Amino acid sequence: MPARKAASKKRKKATTSRKKVTAKKTASRKGAASKRKVTKKKAAPKKRVSKKKAAKKKASKKKVARKKVARKKLAKKKLAKKKAAKKKVAKKKVAKKVSKKKAAAKKVAKKKASTKKVARKPAARKKTVSKKRPVARNRAKTRGDVLTGPIHGITPYNPRRGEDYMSDKQLDHFRNILGAWKAELMYEVDRTVHHMQDEAANFPDPNDRATQESEFGLELRTRDRERKLLRKIDSALTRIDEGSYGFCEETGEEIGLKRLEARPVATLCLEAQERRELAERQFRDRDDRYR
Repeated sequence: MPARKAASKKRKKATTSRKKVTAKKTASRKGAASKRKVTKKKAAPKKRVSKKKAAKKKASKKKVARKKVARKKLAKKKLAKKKAAKKKVAKKKVAKKVSKKKAAAKKVAKKKASTKKVARKPAARKKTVSKKRPVARNRAKTRGDVLTGPIHGITPYNPRRGEDYMSDKQLDHFRNILGAWKAELMYEVDRTVHHMQDEAANFPDPNDRATQESEFGLELRTRDRERKLLRKIDSALTRIDEGSYGFCEETGEEIGLKRLEARPVATLCLEAQERRELAERQFRDRDDRYR
């Protein structure tokens, strides 16, 4: 009996040990299989992820390449536009320079033609004036000097000792000066009329029209001043005829030969003229006879 029990116990132990070994083997096999499956499952997504990453990288590279190409195209277009704009500006500058040169050439030609006309006209004018009134010997005088004083070339009067003030010789001297001055002013009026008639043209260029209008405006303004001066010359000639020339209108004193040589149209002596100028400065804004 004890021997059977021991044998049965040994058999049980052997069977249990075999079962444990088989269980271990099956467990190990299952674990290996599961590990293989897991590794297979894990390996598959890695491959997919790597493929997706590669595709994304390729797409990003293509996008970057496209962007670079687009940027290059834009840069080329901008450069082309800048070059075209520079060419246009250069063409405009060249056209402006050419137009300016043409305008300058036209002005020079006009000036030459006007100088020729002026050079031709004075000779005939001298002959006509010499018959009527005594004219100065040297009439080489600029346009601006016509308004400033008497004709150059007439020598100033040298009074003798004991000579009366405003004698016949002195009156004749100042009459000659005033007549020559009036003749020059009238000649300037005729010259401006002919000049405006000859050069009155409608230029296509607005710059040429503006310069022409400005020149005509200046000439007309100077002619207006000369018109007022002609009135003063006529009044001085009438005073010579009446015998009141050379005396102050306010005080009745002598004006003086030197002052009359400088300004033959003067009607006041130095003191009266200074008082008149002071009164004009003081009462400039008032409505009185000095305004």
